[in-house]
Amino acid sequence: MTQQTLNNFQEKWSELADVKDVLAARDWFMGTSGNLAIKVNDEPLHFLVTASGKDKYKRTDEDFLLVDEAGEPVETTHLKPSTETLLHSAIYNKTGAGCSLHVHTVANNVLSELYGDDGKIDFNGQELIKAFGLWDENALLSIPIIANHADIPKLTEVFAKHLTADKGAVLIRNHGITVWGKDAFEAKKLLEASEFLFQYQLALLQLK
Repeated sequence: MTQQTLNNFQEKWSELADVKDVLAARDWFMGTSGNLAIKVNDEPLHFLVTASGKDKYKRTDEDFLLVDEAGEPVETTHLKPSTETLLHSAIYNKTGAGCSLHVHTVANNVLSELYGDDGKIDFNGQELIKAFGLWDENALLSIPIIANHADIPKLTEVFAKHLTADKGAVLIRNHGITVWGKDAFEAKKLLEASEFLFQYQLALLQLK
């Protein structure tokens, strides 16, 4: 690595680690679930992704590993990329996003089941849809819900059909949400906004 590449690598590592700490504080990594990624280089495409099976409530030197555009480790390592690394790879290959986050929560799982047959969940008249850049009074945020294929290449194929912008969100039914944005700040903002909306909708349905 050149010094510039090394500096960028370290900067992105710290940025992703900081996001992981924030999400861990919200208790969004139950049972080692969830995975995070951040782009390090465009040419060639390299990104950091969480190592599989790690306790994400701890901060260690083995939290992430560098992978290529196919989600394969760039260097020899005993670490294994997260199972859903191909989803992150699809995001960076098809959009200009710089960071992508995937978490499993009770709220997003329950709502993905309740609205799964509709293939989407819609929100309007909610302040936090502005996080997605929707500022019009009658704006509608529609988050796709896709089937939870156990075969990751098949899941990635279905997921990739919804990668039509440089930021967005997709729910995987009874699995979790994946969001992506131009950088770690935007991706975290979209994730926080989505989870607020899910928790709100769930609470509203319970009151009814």
